[in-house]
Amino acid sequence: MEPRLKKTFICADVQHVSLDKQRTQYYVPQVGDVAVFEVLSLGKHLTIQGETGVMNKIMPGDRIMAAFGHRYATEQFEGYVPEQCQQEFHILGAGGTVGWVHSTHAKFSGGGPTRLRIIGYATDDSGQVVNTKKMKAEQLFGFSGLSASFTKVVLSIGSSMDSGKTTTAAHLVHGLVRKGKRVVFIKLTGTVFTKDRDLAYDLGAAQSLDFSLFGFPSTYMCAENELLDLYESLLHQALESDPDYVVMEIADGIYQRETKMLLQNERFMQTVHEVIFSACDSLSAVCGVQTLQRWGIAPFALCGMFTTSPLLMREVNEQVSLPIFTLEKLQSEGASLLMSRKPLPADCEVPVYALEQRLMLKAA
Repeated sequence: MEPRLKKTFICADVQHVSLDKQRTQYYVPQVGDVAVFEVLSLGKHLTIQGETGVMNKIMPGDRIMAAFGHRYATEQFEGYVPEQCQQEFHILGAGGTVGWVHSTHAKFSGGGPTRLRIIGYATDDSGQVVNTKKMKAEQLFGFSGLSASFTKVVLSIGSSMDSGKTTTAAHLVHGLVRKGKRVVFIKLTGTVFTKDRDLAYDLGAAQSLDFSLFGFPSTYMCAENELLDLYESLLHQALESDPDYVVMEIADGIYQRETKMLLQNERFMQTVHEVIFSACDSLSAVCGVQTLQRWGIAPFALCGMFTTSPLLMREVNEQVSLPIFTLEKLQSEGASLLMSRKPLPADCEVPVYALEQRLMLKAA
């Protein structure tokens, strides 16, 4: 008796497919391609996030459905979709991102990644490999910046992975909601796993969205235009809730490829209302602010892991003339400060067809 197939979260919409086992002998996978794998041995990942969002325990011999993708995680793995045909792969992310580990943080070097053997590629009625990104490609909007003109986008960025960006964003959402504002959370970049967006939803977001809604197993190594289109598309989805604010997290630190790319993109930054910066310690907070200022970005406030230490907050306060908020104060004073910030200039023109599109959306 074959083990039950465990479908990962990124493959939730993959239905009615065939399994092509022969293709494993010659095919080179692409980002988003879906396949079925056998778990060979357990490493970092002992569980996967199933199609309903529930965490599923996995064991050697289990069969899982997942999608190929890259991963950039300074505290975990750097991994890529291989550029040649091979039989063995690694779980890069619990939401169903599979590839090959290139480098590992020292804390995981002993156990390594969870190893997989490919059984076959998922194919459609025409014999083509099912691809999660291609499944949703027609739903993407081209970037115009119009969606951002109907709300206020607040960017949550940080000095590195685990600097506190998600927690900052979620508590800012909570503070704004407590003050009567309607807020949507977006995680624009990262590797598929709903923990971050679930937190924002739990703290009051009307919607909590991320890149996986458009079939992206991850956003690492995406082209700049692709990221901008993804941004426009997620914002368009967010507008269904008629939000006063959209709090949006960009993953990893400001030097990471996609994060730096977006922060230095003038067209993107013109759509951003305000920026909040999270940091791990005093040095990363001060140097991070200085780096952002060189890039022409002025955060309205600082938060993050360093605010758990009064001494670190004092060090930063002596070097930087910006408001610093603990999570508790972020929900009250921080939210009030954000609400007091001036919006885009009143004479900023919005095309007539954009207003018509907005009215149609509200009427739907």
